[in-house]
Amino acid sequence: MNISGNTIFIPGATSGIGLALALALRAKGNEVIIGGRRTELLERITAENPGLHAYRIDTTDPESIATVSRQVIVEHPDVNVLIPMAGIMRVEDWTRADGFLDTAEQIVTTNILGPIRLIAAFIEQLQSRPESTIMTVSSGLAFAPLRVTPSYNASKAAIHMLSESIRLQLARTSVRVLELEPPSVRTDLMPGQAESDFAMPLEDFIAEVMQLIETQPDATEIQVENVTFLRYGEARGDYESVVATINQLDPHGRP
Repeated sequence: MNISGNTIFIPGATSGIGLALALALRAKGNEVIIGGRRTELLERITAENPGLHAYRIDTTDPESIATVSRQVIVEHPDVNVLIPMAGIMRVEDWTRADGFLDTAEQIVTTNILGPIRLIAAFIEQLQSRPESTIMTVSSGLAFAPLRVTPSYNASKAAIHMLSESIRLQLARTSVRVLELEPPSVRTDLMPGQAESDFAMPLEDFIAEVMQLIETQPDATEIQVENVTFLRYGEARGDYESVVATINQLDPHGRP
C-alpha cells in the first residue's frame, strides 16, 4: 500500500485506532473518509479536522452498508482503499447457557459480517482503480486466545483467514489485501484498557504502523513489534507459554 495519494474509506473511525489511523493517513496526503453511527460525534470530528469527510453508517445493518457505500462511491469516485475498522470486544461466560449467545451474535455481526458486507459493497469499485487496497483488521488474539473473550478471538481468527483467502482470489486484480494485526492498545475497546500498563500506547502504535506502511509497501501483514509475541508463538514452539502468559495461568493451564 502506498503511504500517500489514496482516497480512503474507514468505517468505524470515530475513536481509538480507527480515528488515530484516519488522522495519520490524512496527514500523509491522503483524502480520508470516516464512518460511524453517531452523527454528533462525526460532526465534531470533521469540525475539528477540516478536510476530513464523514458519513453516518451502521456496519451491523446491511441496508445502511449498501446505501452509504453507494453514496461514498458516487461522491468520491477515486476511492481506492477500504479499511473496515468497526469492531467490538466483550467478555463472555460460555459455562452458562445465558452467558454468551446474544453477545456472541453481536460480535459475529459486527466483526465478521460487517467487513464481509463492506468488501462486497466496494469490491467492484476497488477493481476499477489501478491500485487499490483492502486493509482488514484482525488482532494478536487471532493467534493466541484470551480466555474471557472467545467470540472476539474467533472473529479475528476468521478475519485473518478471510484475508489470506481473498488475497489469493484477488492476486490477478489491482486489489491488494493488507492485514493489520494490533496487539492490546490503549483504547476504550474494553473497560480499563485505556489505562492498562500491558496495552501499547495508541500514539506509539500508530507511529509504528505508519512507519511499516511507508517502509514495507509490499507487506501483506502489518505487525508492530508488540504483537509478534502473540503472532508467532506457535511458530516459535512456545504457544502454550504465550497462552498461559496472557491469561495468567499456572503450568497446568489453570487460572
